[in-house]
Amino acid sequence: MPQSRNASFWWAIASVLVAMMAIQSGASLAKTLFPIIGPEGTTALRVGFSALILSFVFQPWKKWPAKQDQKALWFYGICLGGMNLMFYLAIERIPLGIAVALEFTGPLAVALLSSKRKLDLLWVVLAMTGIALLLPWQTEATALDPVGIALALGAGACWAGYIIFGQKTGSAVHGGTAVALGMAVAALFLFPIGLASAGSSLFSWTVLPFAFAVALLSSAIPYSLEMVALKRLPAQSFSILMSLEPAIAALAALILLAEQLSLLQWLAIFAVIAASLGSSLTARKTPAPEMVT
Repeated sequence: MPQSRNASFWWAIASVLVAMMAIQSGASLAKTLFPIIGPEGTTALRVGFSALILSFVFQPWKKWPAKQDQKALWFYGICLGGMNLMFYLAIERIPLGIAVALEFTGPLAVALLSSKRKLDLLWVVLAMTGIALLLPWQTEATALDPVGIALALGAGACWAGYIIFGQKTGSAVHGGTAVALGMAVAALFLFPIGLASAGSSLFSWTVLPFAFAVALLSSAIPYSLEMVALKRLPAQSFSILMSLEPAIAALAALILLAEQLSLLQWLAIFAVIAASLGSSLTARKTPAPEMVT
């Protein structure tokens, strides 16, 4: 029935939007933990709790990958952990919305490098314009921290690796199981880093509930909602909606963290959004990658 399909379509759109709001609210909440346990400790707890939640849901030990697929799984988990760590290190230094926009260059690069169409040069120019507007050319106090910019771009590079190795892992292991295993690999190397940085504060009962909430908002809830959306939306529609994430991140940071952006910074964010949107609208129909950020 048309009405039923209509309702399903709008429910899918709502699921994606709520998922993005949950992810960025989780990032904003995570930032409030930085003064206590630092970005390293926050990343360790977020990824550790996410691994536990996903393992409980998907029970990955029942579907362990074959030996020939384990190399891709390890690279997938390392990219996933590196993406989370560098992103949190970045938002310690630069506003959340800007960090998300810069991080988006990773999946955008994967999409554009796999295409040979001349039109895609326009999206490359738009993305590069957005990055150029965010570079610390200014001498005044509003100039962005160059280390923060580099970390956000590094998180984007890890996101690109996450997509590439995630596709290889996902072709051998069911999507949910692959994410649970990848998150467990990430936790294995991130937890010692967080423990070395935060020490016993990592186990403080004033910190653990908030870290668990970050894991729910940043992984468990959005992953579940995105799975709902992917069953009801074409891949292209899903990608178009995901292009809005930098703007949602900036709005979440404005509301929850009172992070104000300049007009130039907003223009830079929208340049990256336009590049991602244009790439999605003109892309050939391909499966949408699962996203866990």
